Amino acid sequence: MESAELTTEQVLKRDIPWETYMTTKLISGTGLQLLRRYDNRAESVRAQLLDDDGPAYVQVFVSILRDIFKEETVEYVLALIDEMLTGMSSILEDVTILPSLAVKLTIHNLSTFRLLWKGNWFIQEKSCKILALIVSARPKTQNGVVANGEASNSKAKLTTIDAVLRGLVEWLCTQLKKPSHPSRGIPTAINCLAALLKEPVVRSSFVQADGVKLLIPLICPASTQQSIQLLYETCLCVWLLSYYEPAIEYLATSRGLPRLVDVVRSSTKEKVVRVVVLTFRNLLSKGTCGAQMVDLGLPQIIQSLKAQAWSDEDLLEALNQLEDGLKDNIKKLSSFDKYKQEVLLGHLDWSPMHKDPLFWRDNITCFEENDFQILRVLITIMDSSNDPRPLAVACFDISQFIQHHPAGRVIVNDLKAKERVMKLMNHESAEVTKNALLCIQRLFLGAKYASFLQV
Repeated sequence: MESAELTTEQVLKRDIPWETYMTTKLISGTGLQLLRRYDNRAESVRAQLLDDDGPAYVQVFVSILRDIFKEETVEYVLALIDEMLTGMSSILEDVTILPSLAVKLTIHNLSTFRLLWKGNWFIQEKSCKILALIVSARPKTQNGVVANGEASNSKAKLTTIDAVLRGLVEWLCTQLKKPSHPSRGIPTAINCLAALLKEPVVRSSFVQADGVKLLIPLICPASTQQSIQLLYETCLCVWLLSYYEPAIEYLATSRGLPRLVDVVRSSTKEKVVRVVVLTFRNLLSKGTCGAQMVDLGLPQIIQSLKAQAWSDEDLLEALNQLEDGLKDNIKKLSSFDKYKQEVLLGHLDWSPMHKDPLFWRDNITCFEENDFQILRVLITIMDSSNDPRPLAVACFDISQFIQHHPAGRVIVNDLKAKERVMKLMNHESAEVTKNALLCIQRLFLGAKYASFLQV
């Protein structure tokens, strides 16, 4: 059977020749006794054994992963540890077993981490899941001592666990780029990231590895149960990253916000809506995020969401807070701020301000900011856009700048805009050619005669 198709239940039905391993001194006599008592026992019996002698079992399991390389045995022990962590929920609260696992699997040796890169898919998936579980659930330090009494202020230990986390992030990013398993690679990586991104070193490593951009394509409306779960966990990752400034910078300048808006507009799954709304609430006050949310029509979507029957009180509270925040944002945004966002995002359309003479008279000096940044972006749009509407609006806005700024013609000429506009006079769209012609006329006539031209 292919390793990718193996299940934990199938693996745990195997008979492992523990006696042979003891004969070859790969396990000790004590280890053999522990394994005989534990192997093929009912879950209640195993739970009691772990309760009585948990750290000793951890030591046996970890030594097998370190010393034995036979694939079937490695799969078996990983399945035992996975069952121990997920099938017996009390283990995650055990003050002796979990710290022991955390120390032995991630600090004292890198056996499980090594298996991420060298094992088959079953081994990779289990190793990843186990590492994520023990790292995310491990007890936090108090006064430099972890719960099992071991000092945690050793630089070597801390360096090693951070190195494991960075290596784990590298493996997870690799799965997002080129999955080892066609259908389970990406969901496994996202599931682990959703557990691990609470860790500061994981957030930092993930952003440094350019991981945020790997999440963006996964943010899209979902229909099947499997895809909804993947979408939820992806959005959970984004929510965790919305507390981390370097990640916010990428989210604000990528397709992240538009995709999140598409999801919240179309999703009916409450947990998906909740995590996206909480993300918006975190991002609202960050940089240009609030302005983008307004531009993307989020206020109207929030109104629609509030009219629906949600059972989650946190979601209802977050919707009210987000609605109030968006209202405040709209009030704060001046007409030029809105215009600036429209230009910087490349979302040029015939909104009222473009043809409002008062807008141009009141805000013409704002175009001088950052060495005529907005004017330069308009010129770039004329070079790079394939959409007739933004091209036409860009030509029109440059013609308005020439008309209303005392040195408009000189500035536009200095920025080499004339050549770009001339090219657009032969555009296939009549809307583009009309506004390109208007811009050229004003460029040649200057402000003195430009006001006589019809718009």
